[in-house]
Amino acid sequence: MRHPKEGAPLVASQKSTVPIINAGDGGHNHPTQTLTDLLTIKREKGRLDNLTIGLCGDLKFGRTVHSLITAMSRYNNIKFVLISPDELKLPEYVKKEVLDKNNMEYLETKDIEEYLGDLDIIYMTRVQKERFFNEADYIRLKDYYILNKDKLKNAKSDLCIMHPLPRVNEISNDVDDDPRACYFKQVRNGKYIRMALILKLLEVK
Repeated sequence: MRHPKEGAPLVASQKSTVPIINAGDGGHNHPTQTLTDLLTIKREKGRLDNLTIGLCGDLKFGRTVHSLITAMSRYNNIKFVLISPDELKLPEYVKKEVLDKNNMEYLETKDIEEYLGDLDIIYMTRVQKERFFNEADYIRLKDYYILNKDKLKNAKSDLCIMHPLPRVNEISNDVDDDPRACYFKQVRNGKYIRMALILKLLEVK
């Protein structure tokens, strides 16, 4: 899937004499982070099928969210709970070109707690100041969701809490010691994934 405005990595790859790694293109996609996320999910849950995944926060500009949805469309029985304020809902083109096209089950809500007990994975994202033209809108929305220990009381004991980082306030520090917090493991997995990708492009066995 490629958004109409997303072209720089593709154009660069057509002209470059060396491999181009797309490490994130604006508010569209982030392929290397998605490889990291897939490794984390596989390691933590033991599978990539039969999962209910909550995506929370900035789903409009969250390129990690867009890429992860696309990647998970390849697997069976994946359900999404899309948690965001109206201003930051998942773009229609992602719903149409990925979710609807692949007949994936999803629902949209503003309430992070309503479905938290149903989730196998909760993927938190920050509200990105650099994506806003109006600072007042950013200030109004930046702390819309804050995941803390109290909210996690009714969550599954094996919930996997993920975040592409950096975080601002969307995950309270009191969650860091929760055994369900996987975002620091996610960072470590990202190091391994990107090392493997570079070695692959260098044709190092």
